[in-house]
Amino acid sequence: MTARLEMLIDQGTGREPADIVLKGGTFFDLVTGELVASDIAICGDRIVGTCGAYGGRTEIDISGKIVVPGFIDTHLHIESSLVTPHEFDRCVLPYGVTTAICDPHEIANVVGAEGIRFFLDSALETIMDIRVQLSSCVPATHLETAGAELPIEKLLPFRDHPKVIGLAEFMNFPGVIHKDPVCLAKLDAFYGDHIDGHAPLLRGNDLNGYLSAGIRTEHECTTAAEALEKIRKGMHILVREGSVSKDLQALMPIITERLSPYLALCTDDRNPLDIAEQGHLDYMIRTAIAHGVEPLAVYRAASISAARAFGLRDRGLVAPGWRADLAVIDSLENCKAQIVFSAGRRVSDELFATRGPVAPVGLDSVKARRVEAAHFVVPATEAETPVIGVMPGKIITEHRRYRLPSSGNKASVDLDRDIIKVAVIERHGKNGNHANGFVQGFGLRKGAIASTVGHDSHNICVVGVDEDDMARAANRLGEIHGGFVVVEDGRVTGEIALPVAGLMSLEPYETVRDTLHHLRKAAYALGTQLEEPFLQVAFLPLPVIPHLKISDRGMVDVDRFALI
Repeated sequence: MTARLEMLIDQGTGREPADIVLKGGTFFDLVTGELVASDIAICGDRIVGTCGAYGGRTEIDISGKIVVPGFIDTHLHIESSLVTPHEFDRCVLPYGVTTAICDPHEIANVVGAEGIRFFLDSALETIMDIRVQLSSCVPATHLETAGAELPIEKLLPFRDHPKVIGLAEFMNFPGVIHKDPVCLAKLDAFYGDHIDGHAPLLRGNDLNGYLSAGIRTEHECTTAAEALEKIRKGMHILVREGSVSKDLQALMPIITERLSPYLALCTDDRNPLDIAEQGHLDYMIRTAIAHGVEPLAVYRAASISAARAFGLRDRGLVAPGWRADLAVIDSLENCKAQIVFSAGRRVSDELFATRGPVAPVGLDSVKARRVEAAHFVVPATEAETPVIGVMPGKIITEHRRYRLPSSGNKASVDLDRDIIKVAVIERHGKNGNHANGFVQGFGLRKGAIASTVGHDSHNICVVGVDEDDMARAANRLGEIHGGFVVVEDGRVTGEIALPVAGLMSLEPYETVRDTLHHLRKAAYALGTQLEEPFLQVAFLPLPVIPHLKISDRGMVDVDRFALI
C-alpha cells in the first residue's frame, strides 16, 4: 500500500507523469456549480490532479468537452433489462453509468440464494462497479407462490461480501408497521447498515413508524408532496424513470439545488430497447434540464448525492483522491458520453473482453403444467366483477368493478370497454395453481401476450382476448424455458427466450434489443397502444396499491386473484 500511496502522491504533485491526462477540456465542479478549465490527471484507479496542468504517459485531447463524475443508478433490478449482469455492464456503461446498485430480488424469488450468488460472482467480474443489496422480501407476498424463500439465516452468509451494501428495498411496509417477526428479524440483523425502502403512498405516523426501523431511502414516490414529506423525515429520495414506472416529470419540482443533497436517480426496471432508443441516467439528466431543472441539482443527484446516500465515500466528484469514474460529455444539456472511464480504465470492447465468465443459473425454472382453453373460463355472475385498471406509465393499478357480458355460463371480455382476461399460472412446480381475472387498459382487440416475468413471484402471467390463444402463449413459455410470447389466431407471432430463471437472455444485449423491436410490433398488431406492453404484463400480479387497507395481521387486503 505504501508504494501505491507514494505513486499517487508523486503523480498528484507532478513529480512523476500521470498514467493518463485529459487535456483541453473543462470539468463540472459539483461543489461550486462552475465549469473549470483544467487538465485531469489519473493514476491507476484514482484522480490525482485537477485545477492545473499535467503531463502524462497517455494524454487524451478532450477540447470542447466537459468531464462529470460517473453516474450512479441507485436502485435497479438488472433482471428487468432482460440480460445478464455481464451484458448489462456492456450495454449501460458506455452511457456513463459507472456504478449500479442492484437488488437481485427477481432472480431470488425464482431460485433463491443461488440467484444472489450468481449476481455477486458476476459483480466481481464486471467493469462497472455493481453493488448488491440483499433481497429482503423473498417471497414478496403471501398472495402468490414464489420459487424460493430467503429467511434471515440465508441472507447473513452474504453480508460481508465486498460487493454487498446492505438490505434491499423493504417492500413489506405493512409487516414493518405491524411488527411481523420475520420482518423484524431482518431489520434487526441489518440495523445500522443501509436498509433500502419501498413504501408507496405511505404518509403520516405510519411513515414515521416505518422510518424508525432504520430505513433511509425510497424510490416509490409518485408525487412531489409525498417526496417532500419523506425528505423532511430524513429519507433520501431516489427519483425513478424506468420503462413502466415514470416518475421524473412528477418529481421535477423537488429537483432543486437546495434539495439535491437528498436526491438520487434510479431506473428500477428498464429494458435494452428503451436504453438504445433513449439512454439511461443520461436520458433523465437531459430530460430534467430540458424542463428547467438546474444542471447542478440533477448532476449532483446523479453522482455525489447518490454516493453519499449509500455510503460510497470514494466517488461522485472530479477531485484528487476520488475514484476515477468519469464521463466525458458533449454538453451539460445534451449529456452524451463521448468517453467513459471506470476506475481509471477507458471503456472499450477490449476492456470488456478481459472479464471472466460466470455460469448462468435457473435454466430449468419453468415447471408449469400445460393448460387448455378451458382453464381460462370465468363463471358468469350478475354481480359486478373486480377489474384491474392499468394506469399507463405506472406500476400502481386501480381497483375497478363492472358488470360483464356473458355467453352461456361464461363471463366474456368486453372490447368496447377495453376489458380482457388476465390469468396467473404457478410456474415453479410447487402446487400448479391457476387464477383468472379481468384487466382494463391494454387495448388488445385479439390474441394474447404471456410472460414468465411476473413481479414479484414471477409466475406466468397471460393477458388476452381469446382463451385458445392464451393457452397457446402460456404453453409456449414452457417450451422456450421462459420469456415473452405473443400469439394471434393460434400462431406465435413474436417471442423472446429468457432461460436464465425465466428472466434473462443468454444472448448479447444487441440481439435482445432487436428481438424486442419485433416483439413490440407483434404486440401492437393485437391492438395495444401501451408503450411497454410486456413490462405492463409483468407488473400485473402486484397487489392493488391505491386502495390499501392494512389489516391487523400486517398484510395488504386486496380483491384481485384467488391465492396462487
